[in-house]
Amino acid sequence: MALQIQAYTNDVLIKKLQDCGVIKHKIVANVMKETDRKYYSNLFIPYIDRPEMIDFNAYLAAPHMHAYALEKLVDRITSDSKILDIGSGSGYMAACFARLIQARAVESLKEIKGIVYALDPQQKLIETSIGNITADNPKLIESGLIKIMEGDGTKDIQEYGPFDVIHVGAAIPEIPTDFLMLLNLNGRMLCPVGDTEGVQQMIQCDRDSAGEITKKVLTNVVFDPLV
Repeated sequence: MALQIQAYTNDVLIKKLQDCGVIKHKIVANVMKETDRKYYSNLFIPYIDRPEMIDFNAYLAAPHMHAYALEKLVDRITSDSKILDIGSGSGYMAACFARLIQARAVESLKEIKGIVYALDPQQKLIETSIGNITADNPKLIESGLIKIMEGDGTKDIQEYGPFDVIHVGAAIPEIPTDFLMLLNLNGRMLCPVGDTEGVQQMIQCDRDSAGEITKKVLTNVVFDPLV
């Protein structure tokens, strides 16, 4: 549910999300401040806590949902993490994940070896996300830190896995076995699961060091379906 937050700058939006407790990690706040929503939104004032339709019947999630996902995944991200963003849409979360990898590298004084694979099943959305990320910071793609590809995570991605973090940015009726098979040991996946025309549940899937999967229901959400 939207938090009725509105601001006129990206920094103030993030500060308000911190003040109401949605953002707890400083590193998440910094990454979201660096990833200005104006590059990913079509709104005249993009700093409003609500989802919006972007292009081709796809939605840009509300800022609090992006923050929520990043908060749940940040502790699993390091300088060498391989991250899969399925249903990447506008490219916003891919840019945030890339900057989290960069921030972890600075924090640990290690070389950046991680990579974000951003997948979307719609070619036109891929073109949109490439344009958005390029306008934000072209080096995120030029450096190879983000790779954007057409797909839905069920094929043509296995060769790049396993992944330490998987983020599904659109609703699916159930978790495909293919997604779980892509998850690395000690990895985590977040995905909205349920009726794709109504309310879903945000499910957290963790694979432990022995390969066992545990699933946890986090909260109710409303996402558009993964086409």
